Amino acid sequence: MPAFPHSTTYSRTGGTRGAANRAPNTGTAIAVPPSLCLPVVETGFPRRRHPYWPRLQQNTRRWLLEKRLMPPDKVAEYADGLCYTDLMAGYYLGAPDAVLQAVADYSAWFFVWDDRHDRDIVHGRTASWRRLKSLLHQALDAPRAHLHHQDPLVAGLADSVLRLYGFLPAAWNARFARHFHQVIDAYDREFRNRVEARVPPVEEYLALRRLTFAHWIWTDLLEAAAGKQLPDAVRKHPAFRRAALLSQEFAAWYNDLCSLPKEIAGDEVHNLGISLIVHEGLTLEESVDELRRRILECIADFLDAEQETRRYADGIGDKEIRDAVHSCLANMRNWFGSVYWFHHESGRYMVDSWDDRSTPPYVDNALAGEK
Repeated sequence: MPAFPHSTTYSRTGGTRGAANRAPNTGTAIAVPPSLCLPVVETGFPRRRHPYWPRLQQNTRRWLLEKRLMPPDKVAEYADGLCYTDLMAGYYLGAPDAVLQAVADYSAWFFVWDDRHDRDIVHGRTASWRRLKSLLHQALDAPRAHLHHQDPLVAGLADSVLRLYGFLPAAWNARFARHFHQVIDAYDREFRNRVEARVPPVEEYLALRRLTFAHWIWTDLLEAAAGKQLPDAVRKHPAFRRAALLSQEFAAWYNDLCSLPKEIAGDEVHNLGISLIVHEGLTLEESVDELRRRILECIADFLDAEQETRRYADGIGDKEIRDAVHSCLANMRNWFGSVYWFHHESGRYMVDSWDDRSTPPYVDNALAGEK
């Protein structure tokens, strides 16, 4: 893959700045670079936080320590600044506290797993990755048997999914497991692509991204937040499914836009901007413009799907189902603001503040995978 120039306009520290915005609920001024600034999200998708958030942050920090998912010094220095709990607290509003805690712990685990995947690639730990992939599949199907596994990632997944499996019926659990098996396999495809330095074409990338971003996992968890498993006919209704997909597509593509400098620095091959550059012949600046165009179109399409889904929900005769659909739809909307501000608050994307742009300071290479 060709080397692309770094662009300081993507970062919070240095380079061209956009107008200062205030992060929701904190009052802290955040300068959003012009290339990342989306006024339609800032004004049309206000972010709120679940009232449980302060305890959520404390408990997830404790969970990361107990499960040995991050070293104590990394937890102390970076866990709160990574804002993983902020992201979930801004999404699953209305969820019972226990549900939100389980979701937030699982989300934090997911980020740690993503970092292990990256480090295994960077350090050529193919055997480590293959072993982990197999164990994660096993832990997903039999979490209780893996609660005390020696690999913290395996034990952490077992603990988090076992808790998630306790909220809704067995059919929901089976669906969640099926969806996450697909995510694990998609991560394996990413592993092979990166080892081979293969940038997937745009359409192939978009299909893979829906899996590696776990679109349907986060959508499944909307039902847990609502406290109701939705019938297949409702989940698969075109309007509901389209609204769910678009909310996730926005998150994935905005993540690509914000992650582009980090992923170029780390020799990543999985980013819509990179696929556009390599396979469509766009310049870096043109790929950023195209990403923004797709993101803005996605928001407009979601607003249409949202109205259609609301009309559909209003016609559902079963009040519990109707209320659950409205809850899911409201939280799909919450995802926009939560994702947007997360990318400007989280230390995960402050690449220009790192000593090494290709090595996140919150990962510990000595403890990840094989030593």
